Amino acid sequence: MKKNKIIYVLVSLVVLSASCKDSFLEEKKDYAGFNEQVFQEASLAQGYVDYVYGLFLPANNGTPNVQVQSATDNGTYSSAFTQTTDELAGETDWNKEWAQISYVNTNALKYFGQRLPSSVANNTWTRMKEINLFLQEIDKHGLTTDITNKFKGQMYFWRAWQYFELVKLYGGVPLVLTPQDPIVSSGPANEIQRSSSSACIEQIVKDLDLAISLLPGKWTGVDNGRITSGAAAALKGRVLLTWASPLFNRTDDRARWERAYQANLAAKTLLESNGFGLYKVGGTTNGVAWGNMFTADNSIESVFAFGFNALTTGNPQKNNGWEQATRSREINGAGSISPTKQIVDAFPMRDGKPITASSSTYPYSDAKFYKNRDPRFYKTFVYNGAIWPYSGATNYKQWTYVWKKTATAGYNGTTEAKGANASGIYLCKANNPNANNSIGNFSNSPTDYMEIRFAEVVLNLAESAIGTDKLNEGFDGIKSIRDRAGILAGTDGSYGIGNGLSRDQLFAAVLNERKIEFAYESKRFWDLRRWMLFESGTTTARLGFAPLNGTRRTGFYIGVKTTAGADYVGANDPLLKPATGTAPLIDRDPATYPAGITTYDQYLDYLYDNYFKVSVRDDLDKTSPANWKFTWYPQYYFFGINQTVLSASPYLQQTTGWDSMNGAGTFDPLK
Repeated sequence: MKKNKIIYVLVSLVVLSASCKDSFLEEKKDYAGFNEQVFQEASLAQGYVDYVYGLFLPANNGTPNVQVQSATDNGTYSSAFTQTTDELAGETDWNKEWAQISYVNTNALKYFGQRLPSSVANNTWTRMKEINLFLQEIDKHGLTTDITNKFKGQMYFWRAWQYFELVKLYGGVPLVLTPQDPIVSSGPANEIQRSSSSACIEQIVKDLDLAISLLPGKWTGVDNGRITSGAAAALKGRVLLTWASPLFNRTDDRARWERAYQANLAAKTLLESNGFGLYKVGGTTNGVAWGNMFTADNSIESVFAFGFNALTTGNPQKNNGWEQATRSREINGAGSISPTKQIVDAFPMRDGKPITASSSTYPYSDAKFYKNRDPRFYKTFVYNGAIWPYSGATNYKQWTYVWKKTATAGYNGTTEAKGANASGIYLCKANNPNANNSIGNFSNSPTDYMEIRFAEVVLNLAESAIGTDKLNEGFDGIKSIRDRAGILAGTDGSYGIGNGLSRDQLFAAVLNERKIEFAYESKRFWDLRRWMLFESGTTTARLGFAPLNGTRRTGFYIGVKTTAGADYVGANDPLLKPATGTAPLIDRDPATYPAGITTYDQYLDYLYDNYFKVSVRDDLDKTSPANWKFTWYPQYYFFGINQTVLSASPYLQQTTGWDSMNGAGTFDPLK
């Protein structure tokens, strides 16, 4: 049974904790003051902390696997950043063509926040106000240090989290470390200029160091799921890795890489001392173990998770919407997540070699792209004919093939009578094989989302080690991730990566590994951006990567053909046997298999060999205009401040490369 997770206990805990204190709730509506009693009683202070957790977490039925809070201005989660990568298709403000890049357009990201209002709203600076007020007052009203320290540690973590979300988008932002008075609408008290990026990074690290010193390595009982010292250390490692990456570190300063290395090494050591590590079942390394970690409660892999529950009514109902979003409409899912061929192709073969350089032992074929792949492939994607279990249907097969109803038509026939997804392949990552589609159509999922996995700490350390020229150590980190996944080591022990790689080749290897290991975990946008890989330039040339700029995201058509190789034409599903009679072409699920075939896997290969043809689907991205291409502008590496903010706060410096009402931006985010 799922243990109580504090991170899905939202405002309701504040209400419950303060049910006899009406003034507490009234205070939450007015930023001009506060109720001292909140800081005098441990239960009320705890309720305040839990309220702040809730400000950062996805809503009921959210899908943090592909959505982030920092893509919006109002605290809601959006998939826009994932769609601004090769993981999902779709037009966003940051992948389309603009007549101009300007602060008056919506491509000037609004997450910077609005001026502090006089009432509570879930946006950047009101979240900061809540945290700063707590940190200012918690030690003043009589609670003992052993109680307040743990509260403060969690709040220091969230302040660091909020500032890092800002800094990685804009560079330096105003450092506001005391609660601002919203009644003061202008003047020096509230007109705080942007601090340098380096000053912001130092403040984030300082807050995380405080969190590490104040928080336990593990929580137990009803506190399970709170921020730990290891989670704070892991975030510190992520922060300093970003600071060392080319986005901020244009001169490849080795000192920054060394600092990131030390932080990530400390995080790994601290987490391991508290029982965290790579998730393995019975010590085995295989794709099944890898896939199971996403639904295993309180997995040792889970460093920092967003918790969900299975409640169907009441408060706090906090369901994970991922299960429903990914499941196909044929089994009452939403079918709304369509992975791209680009990410499918990124997964290597069983021996770790890329599909473009596959071996004779594990060869790649476009016609049977699903064969001989990395074990993680089968726990990430559901291809035509794959078995996709759920409660009561352990042998359910997902079919996605299409055919022509008339000779002159395109693929206008589909076996998915309730509606197909856009790309001809589905995601099964983090799906629960026991998920129930009869209660809420998969919507009442309690599966947690791991925002920081131990695997990220391993790869953060590996990348930092490579940055400091500890190439063997970095290589070992990548290999440990591949070993856990079940990729074969090979005769050279390189897990398909190859030996004798240079520093840049190993950087490319670790970024490719992140692309696979963290596919559809809201990490891809940040990796592309911190390494400046959206467009042709120094880093794409160094690493040998093809830029995303100028491309289209694509999917699959699994078309039906006759044994002669021609497109099948007919009104009815050619492989589905009706209640009476026979399938027009061949039965996709026969009572007996043809001679020489004894298993379903063999029969599926037989169907692909004789009745399916695989082609590229190129209508995931916009087809009007017909030449729509992914378009990234270099200004997006550091966003400009939007007109809505500058109009209310004209004293703020604009980012270089962006215009403002006062002319060209002057704030340099690299300092």
